[in-house]
Amino acid sequence: MMARPDHDCVLPRPRTRVGTDSQPVSVAMYMPSLAGGGAERQCLSLAGEFHRSGLGVTLVLNRVQGEFVEEVPAGIRVVGLNGRRTLHDIVRLARFLRREQPDILLTNLDHNNIAGCLAKIVAASRTKVVIYQHNALAREFATAERWTYHLIPLGYRLLSPWMAAAVGVSDGIARELVNDAGLPGGKVATIHNMVIGHGFQERAAEHVDHPWFDDRSSPLLVTAGRFVPQKDHETLLSALALHRRGGGRGRLLILGSGPLDEALREQAAALELGKAVCFVGFRANPLPWLRRADAFVLSSRSEGFGNVLVEAMACGTPVISTDCDHGPREILQDGRYGVLVPLRDPQALANAFDTARDLRAQFPADMLIARAAAFSSAACTASFLSLFEKLMWPNRLGRRPLVRGLALASATADTSGYHRRSNNLQDC
Repeated sequence: MMARPDHDCVLPRPRTRVGTDSQPVSVAMYMPSLAGGGAERQCLSLAGEFHRSGLGVTLVLNRVQGEFVEEVPAGIRVVGLNGRRTLHDIVRLARFLRREQPDILLTNLDHNNIAGCLAKIVAASRTKVVIYQHNALAREFATAERWTYHLIPLGYRLLSPWMAAAVGVSDGIARELVNDAGLPGGKVATIHNMVIGHGFQERAAEHVDHPWFDDRSSPLLVTAGRFVPQKDHETLLSALALHRRGGGRGRLLILGSGPLDEALREQAAALELGKAVCFVGFRANPLPWLRRADAFVLSSRSEGFGNVLVEAMACGTPVISTDCDHGPREILQDGRYGVLVPLRDPQALANAFDTARDLRAQFPADMLIARAAAFSSAACTASFLSLFEKLMWPNRLGRRPLVRGLALASATADTSGYHRRSNNLQDC
């Protein structure tokens, strides 16, 4: 018998049949944890939007841990499977599906997408599985350290009959799901990430303090992301060194944490960047840091979408990004809204740093803010609810809305209302 976390347990209410007015459609969102990454932040925001739209929402986690654990919106249950590995989740998740019978299981991230489909098979459940692909497939598998990533496309292809739908966070990801993973085109949809919602400007306006904010004699660059190979901070640091050796005076604030922390600090020291780089650490709200930068920099080798680019643009801050698969080119519309540079090219990135002070004239704040508004919480939530509605009532013309007042519920949702509070946690 598994140990329970030290939190109150809230049992589910008795269920009624899907489609009745007495019980909301239920969505279980399955993912590894609530670590401080972009995918985790996105899913937590989406869970809040689903809940505010009237759906019954449960977060199902491999482990109830991570930087965002205390930011789960009130009213959302959290279930911990407590498996040592994703493989161990399959039977426990199948047990959850048999007991809870959620209408939709929205799985997140590669291995969890596989585990969710297998759990549906084991449970012989009628739950409709929707996989949510955040990462680029081809690039991820080309650079992955774990060999199991190479099996993901084959797994998707074999498990396709048990998937009700697959969602890619960009058009490029959606194409990979069809071309590389062999999923039927009719099952695949693109739903861009929600980034901008009511309360965004209030969070962006929060006060942050750092000595470099008061000394604007040097261009100030900011980056944010986990310290993992995909984000390629190594090239970023090399580019900054080249920029400064060429006479540039740019300085870099690095927000984030991760397994490469020590290695990146050692690289910065070896490049003699001690006075030009500051490792700020993880920040739950990076927006004020982005707002006060001369430019935001993304050096990734691959991205599924690139939420942080939109966040920087919504703060009125120009962006410099590698032209990686897939999101940045879509977001920046082929360079219309920001600077795109080749992958793993420190000199090209250094050349972009040389122009950091001129970018605000080239990319005015009002233009960037208008572009960022296209990636709103309202648009993302409405797209998901429309997809769920089609899955729940595929053959019914004039289906009743999944949520009454859908447009109003989505448009008025506030993604900033995550308060630190005790959450409803339950072991599985």
